[in-house]
Amino acid sequence: MAPDSKVFLITGASSGIGEATARHAAAAGYRVVLAARSTEKLEALAKELDGLAVTCDVTEWEQQQAMVERALAEYGRIDVAFANAGFGAERGFKAETPEHWRAMVLTNVYGAALTIRACFDPLVESQGHLLLTGSLAGRRALPGSLYSCTKFAVTAMGEAARLELNGTGVRVTLIEPGMVDTPFFDQPPAGALEPDDVARAVMYAVSQPPHVDLNEMLIRPTLQET
Repeated sequence: MAPDSKVFLITGASSGIGEATARHAAAAGYRVVLAARSTEKLEALAKELDGLAVTCDVTEWEQQQAMVERALAEYGRIDVAFANAGFGAERGFKAETPEHWRAMVLTNVYGAALTIRACFDPLVESQGHLLLTGSLAGRRALPGSLYSCTKFAVTAMGEAARLELNGTGVRVTLIEPGMVDTPFFDQPPAGALEPDDVARAVMYAVSQPPHVDLNEMLIRPTLQET
């Protein structure tokens, strides 16, 4: 891979959408920076893709800063930052534990905001691309779903970031999948999207010419009714 190749940073990169996107980005010629909490899987993937593995809990500001510092020290730039880390919870305001809720809200909302903050200046310098993993659940409330509420926050965050970055050359895309066959589900729903399907949408967004800013991509399985 050329030493001046563009750099694609992904949080939540050890599995699911993050892992699939890392593979597609590397195949497209990007140098990849892969961040997650699960070090063993992350390092194996980074070795396979000739990328950089950074253990990072996105809810910790110092770890996000260290992630960006390592990316810049190793590669000198960040062209794409994909705030993808997140997880879900059972529906119902009496389901799950308050501790699970707290971790989910911190990861899905605060963690995404910290990724924007940490990557902000490098993206402005490269006139790069910011992506966030939202959800179909961030466009319509689901019964008793605090997860849905966190993704509504990510939807707003994407537009808030776009407005602040307008005029800098940085593009912002919110990726909003419906049901995806990832560890999110104990048993994958019939006809669910594959992580590769979402990764292809991510790569479509970043492959647009600089004057095209694809702000939202809602991706449903063909069989999903709502």
